[in-house]
Amino acid sequence: MIPRPEYPRPQMVRKNWINLNGEWEFEIDNAKSGIAREFYLRQHLNQKITVPFCPESALSGIGNTDFMYCVWYRRSIEIPEQWQGKRILLHFGAVDYLAILYVNGREVCRHKGGYTPFYADITDYLQESGNTITLCAQDDTPKCGDQPRGKQCWTYHSYGCLYTRTTGIWQTVWMECVDPAAVRQVQYTPDAENGRVFIEAEVTEAAVGGELIVKTFFEGKPMGEAKAEIGSLSPKVTLSLAERHLWEPGEGRLYDTEIEIKRDGAITDQIQGYFGLRSIILKQDGFYLNGVSVFGRYVLDQGYYPDGIYTAPSDEALKKDILCSMELGFNGARLHEKIFEPRYLYWADRLGYLVWGEHANWGLCIKEAGQVMHFLPEWMEALKRDYSHPSIIGWCPFNETWDEEGNRQCDDVLRLVYQATKAFDPTRPVIDTSGNFHVITDLYDVHDYDQNPQSFREHYQNADKGEISESLSRNTLYQGRQTYPGGLLFMSEYGGIKKGGKEGDWGYGEAPKDDEEFLERYRGLTSALLENKMFMGFCYTQLYDVEQEVNGLMTYDRQFKFDPKLIYDINRQPAAIE
Repeated sequence: MIPRPEYPRPQMVRKNWINLNGEWEFEIDNAKSGIAREFYLRQHLNQKITVPFCPESALSGIGNTDFMYCVWYRRSIEIPEQWQGKRILLHFGAVDYLAILYVNGREVCRHKGGYTPFYADITDYLQESGNTITLCAQDDTPKCGDQPRGKQCWTYHSYGCLYTRTTGIWQTVWMECVDPAAVRQVQYTPDAENGRVFIEAEVTEAAVGGELIVKTFFEGKPMGEAKAEIGSLSPKVTLSLAERHLWEPGEGRLYDTEIEIKRDGAITDQIQGYFGLRSIILKQDGFYLNGVSVFGRYVLDQGYYPDGIYTAPSDEALKKDILCSMELGFNGARLHEKIFEPRYLYWADRLGYLVWGEHANWGLCIKEAGQVMHFLPEWMEALKRDYSHPSIIGWCPFNETWDEEGNRQCDDVLRLVYQATKAFDPTRPVIDTSGNFHVITDLYDVHDYDQNPQSFREHYQNADKGEISESLSRNTLYQGRQTYPGGLLFMSEYGGIKKGGKEGDWGYGEAPKDDEEFLERYRGLTSALLENKMFMGFCYTQLYDVEQEVNGLMTYDRQFKFDPKLIYDINRQPAAIE
């Protein structure tokens, strides 16, 4: 049985595809000498691995949690006879970090970035039979260097809020065939108030001169059609919808789409996708979705799994995390220090779950402006990949940009990334860096892990006057580094209350002595935010334990620590701002 067999790109589905997950040959090359030794010409590698699981994971069959600075993959592929005459595209969902692809011993392409997809047209590298693909993945997990690593631990042992590393392939590998006149990318921009959607496609050069046809449906019922002559590589259409069905929290109403390219009377490409009809605006008095004020009851989600590390063991596991969160009374999540896979976003879209998209910036030193070169290209790839997901209601490229080895952040890096994000996507709010140190942001957010509900409440009791005080447990202002300008606040990290685990496991503050004390503290901290009219949302740390960090509301294997209704009732108390 092929692991993770579902189609990996749910907003742009083609029928003719082959899932390449499963057994590959594998070899560790810690000396990074494999290129010099021409591993790409070898007939065999010395181990077997199950793709798409990283070699650190149990599901991969390798389970090596030591540092792996370079790894190699190899497998044979067969091209179906009916694909003859088509262009063959080879896709990788994500490879950490620098990927070098070879087909039949010839280098095809390189991709830098551990979290975003890439593909190559391998048609001209194929032979009649006996085709092989080989991938070299080079990786590092620096404390402060040129590579974003997120929560991957830079020391041998995981500790605190840093976890097991991920190396190499960790998302689905797959092939598809296309006509030379084909769609490369589709972008949906909804106009909820006027019941329409703007659709922009990227197409191949061979498609120019043809026709772009877009049809949309809701629950199988036709909702409209639009056509456009393709006169450029980015044709656009505006499609008015026969009925308005709004995408809302808990109600993931989605329109299905069929997109075709027609040329010389023949259909050369056909894809299926979807979009959600909703509007977002951040006002002085709240966050509005479809013109209705919505209080964000978010939870921190790290995207880690005991047996798969970065990769969920199944599509159902992705869905279950969201359903468990909703059962606890949350309406969304911060996707923390990781760019999550598209299948997670599909379920968020389908279930009506609000999420903040974030990059994995930890590990990247940003003391100099030039460091933006190691961040912005991959971030723009993520924005492009995920722009059309209705569940994403905001972007946060950086998280807690701490001083590293005495070096302060270069503010120009944050400013440039914020401006590039807003230029690409003016429809969503952008937080430059969550927690600290803000440079230019649409929303002032803070992280506060004070465990005393009374003092926690007092920090923000004068926020309506433009004043917040220093946290007793962890700074929220950072005097001289950032200034609260007044206006809406977002408590994007709080709580982190320890529960369970063993001696030495990690969490914030002193662990409660029993369940009753835990719930009393949770209620006090959460109520302080719900009752303050300056807060538009909170994000509790965190949904589930991860390795030695035991401040989850569930265990690492996704068992509730409490009756979820107890947490639900606290989270769903009325908010002052709604």
